[in-house]
Amino acid sequence: MPMTKSAGGPQGTVDLKLDLRSPPKSTKKLQSKDSSICDGRPSESPGLKKTKGITAFQTLVHLVKGNMGTGILGLPLAVKNAGILMGPLSLLAMGFTACHCMHILVRCAQHFCHRFNKPFMDYGDTVMHGLEASPSAWLRTHAHWGRNIVSFFLIVTQMGFCCVYIVFLADNLKQIVEAVNGTTNSCHYNETVILTPTMDSRLYMISFLPFLVLLVLIRNLRVLTVFSMLANISMLVSLIIITQYIVQEIPDPSQVPLIASWKTYPLFFGTAVFSFESIGVVLPLENKMKDARRFPAILSLGMSIVTALYIGIGSLGYLRFGDDIKASITLNLPNCWLYQSVKLLYIIGILCTYALQFYVPAEIIIPFATSQVSKRWALPLDFSIRLAMVCLTGTLAILIPRLDLVLSLVGSVSSSALALIIPPLLEITTYYSEGMSPFTIAKDALISILGFLGFVVGTYQALDELILSGQPLPFSNSTIFIQ
Repeated sequence: MPMTKSAGGPQGTVDLKLDLRSPPKSTKKLQSKDSSICDGRPSESPGLKKTKGITAFQTLVHLVKGNMGTGILGLPLAVKNAGILMGPLSLLAMGFTACHCMHILVRCAQHFCHRFNKPFMDYGDTVMHGLEASPSAWLRTHAHWGRNIVSFFLIVTQMGFCCVYIVFLADNLKQIVEAVNGTTNSCHYNETVILTPTMDSRLYMISFLPFLVLLVLIRNLRVLTVFSMLANISMLVSLIIITQYIVQEIPDPSQVPLIASWKTYPLFFGTAVFSFESIGVVLPLENKMKDARRFPAILSLGMSIVTALYIGIGSLGYLRFGDDIKASITLNLPNCWLYQSVKLLYIIGILCTYALQFYVPAEIIIPFATSQVSKRWALPLDFSIRLAMVCLTGTLAILIPRLDLVLSLVGSVSSSALALIIPPLLEITTYYSEGMSPFTIAKDALISILGFLGFVVGTYQALDELILSGQPLPFSNSTIFIQ
């Protein structure tokens, strides 16, 4: 994963590739300051001081928050595309597979930490060393490509999440403001709402940028825990409000199909893969823990919580609204202040989530850039890059008319590669020369093949939707009420 080390650069590089076999001293200094020992035992790395890290509870908070973005709001529609039986079962299988791939990544990173006596290992370094351990001479020669590919996918994925968060923030705030005159205290009935025209949603996006800039200036992951906890609380409360509404009048489950058409299942797969979005923060969290030996247990607990929430919200939401379910379940809620508050809570949660998702690409790009200048200019350059990255995500959100579909394309390519394709192949290249059972090889190959199929199908679906650009946006600028 992108920690400070992944962002260093080769000395003398002219084309600015992220090939960092020999990071600059300033980058190493920053790394040793911020990272903890890979397995929690400082004695295995003499001369390296055990620094203050985040606790197990803080790690769990970050991990859960890393998954609880806007994707969960679209899971009821995803379950509709798979069926009320196939959907939850597929979410369970996907959650287990995603968690397993995260464990593979952590285990391989720790393996190379011990081999090279390093205090930490990021995603790019792990893949590079995995290729170096491969029995293939060609892969060993081009091992540095592994780091560059991972860094590219991480930057694209996390910046893509940040872009869609800005769109989500603007559209939800616009929905609340436009419907404010028709919002009532009674939640027992719905009525047609006459929307009050307000400023364009792009102006709402611009209005959020100053707050996002202030959040991303926080460079300490421990400080971000406070905002991550606030985001968790906001989203948890909003999900409780949503859940208590959808369980009030659940129709007969026999009215919905157990298994949907196979033609719509790829739509489920794309949404589900996008929802499990925390692969980008796994190794940074493991690297930052005081006692990283506890991380596997924390990872399993966190992913179990996330998967259970996904299955619950996805299944109950589909059962409650049936074929009328919208792209975001918030669009199905009644027009009263209690349920409008769900959007307000999600606005708070997504604001805080933006900072955590931004942390990953920042830790790839900024250390590499600051290593190219003197210490005097390092801090001003750091702040300038953070400002430019926020403005970039804001600009993309404003300029791209169907950002939801562009993000779906980016997520299908990058998320499938990072979460399902690369980790199993990494395990094979890392341990093949040391001896692997045929079952393990077959298992890893199967996961990678399924991930590649998801990549192909998801990419096709996203491109197809982009071509059919006449369809309405999943997150429209008008609040929709049904029944």
